[in-house]
Amino acid sequence: MDGLQWIRATEAAKAIRDGELSSEDLMNACLAQIEARERDVGAWTFIDREHALDQARRADDERRSGRSLGPLHGVPVGIKDIIDTNDLPTENGTVLHAGRRADGDAAVVAMLRRSGAIIAGKTVTTELASLAPGKTRNPHDLACTPGGSSSGSAAAVAAGMVPLAIGTQTNGSTIRPAAFCGVYGFKPSFGLVPRTGILRLSPALDTVGVFARHLDDIALCMEVLAGFDAGDPATHPVATPAFRSILEQSPPVRPTLAFVRTPMWERAEAGTMLAFEELVETLGSCIGVQDLGEPMREAWQWHKTIMEADIAASLALEYERGRDGLSDALCAQIERGRGIAAVDYIHARDRSAPLHDVFDDLFDRYDAIVTPAAAGPAPANLADTGDPAFCTLWTLCGMPTLSLPLMRAENGMPLGVQLVGKRGDDARLLRTARWLVESLQADAAGEAPQS
Repeated sequence: MDGLQWIRATEAAKAIRDGELSSEDLMNACLAQIEARERDVGAWTFIDREHALDQARRADDERRSGRSLGPLHGVPVGIKDIIDTNDLPTENGTVLHAGRRADGDAAVVAMLRRSGAIIAGKTVTTELASLAPGKTRNPHDLACTPGGSSSGSAAAVAAGMVPLAIGTQTNGSTIRPAAFCGVYGFKPSFGLVPRTGILRLSPALDTVGVFARHLDDIALCMEVLAGFDAGDPATHPVATPAFRSILEQSPPVRPTLAFVRTPMWERAEAGTMLAFEELVETLGSCIGVQDLGEPMREAWQWHKTIMEADIAASLALEYERGRDGLSDALCAQIERGRGIAAVDYIHARDRSAPLHDVFDDLFDRYDAIVTPAAAGPAPANLADTGDPAFCTLWTLCGMPTLSLPLMRAENGMPLGVQLVGKRGDDARLLRTARWLVESLQADAAGEAPQS
């Protein structure tokens, strides 16, 4: 039992399937870790110990009865509190929705249940998945932010409370918390995972994300979550990528990476700039430096126009009936969105679409883009969830992105490396990430680099 809370989701699922581990024992280990750290970290907005254990016991009964087991059978998962669950409250991080209970599960929760996963509880979100932070603190340093808006999901995984957690991203809400908390965070291609039953902010941008401590756990979870749902018009009835088998393959040729600073490079902290210069030097001939050019800077404004206009529309009822219960920051964001002209919104949507052609050309030459996940390590300010600028472009383009916990800042805090792939090439991005992680580990150990 000692250290069981740190087990990989893939290892736990196999051990439960083989009868070497009970789901109840795993859930008890996670609950013990929650009890030990939750008072300080504050990752959860709602957790029912007995309900979680009841699910685990049922999972064990199903295994003993010889029923067919799903890929996540008996594995605990944390769910961001903007994602509907029919057995737990979904309050969306706002007093306006206190006590709210959904009529049914979100599509992703239903998928997790069908896979045998245990819904451990609801993790903290910022207010309506926007700007104002919740109670969560960074597990590595309680004086630092965990990032937002998926703050509780990232912190819960980083603190060993659950092996997997689900979040969302509309700007940088999966990648940034993963980077700050030192875990893997994956934002898949737009439309790959259904959003039915999740608080809507921007239909053009909202994307489900996954947090884990290991790449193979990301792949396992994505095989469960990727799919079509009629309630989400962004999804399509296509075959789910074979994430796990592709992850395990060696790339047919050595991948080549593009280091892209983006026009936001000046917002990176000095330590981040130095760290990425050293990373490029370490990677040597397998990485090239690419400049997107100043005209690309407009894309950040296009994203802001689309996001804030959509937020104003999505949260119109909350604003009109309960603005006194909203933070000043969110009210200001909604008011900016209400002031955006339809012609400007359409212009932003139309201008951002051709960006795919720009990146298709780049991915003809490179397997993935390397860029910072955030400007620096987690700010030592609980009121500041961090700058999402290094995530904005990739979210606007709907491209898959992954935060890799590969580096440390001078103060010892995690410093994330963001890997970006071609839209729709999610499994290949995970395979490239595995190659990169193993290559850097080999380099650090003084071994010959992988070919």
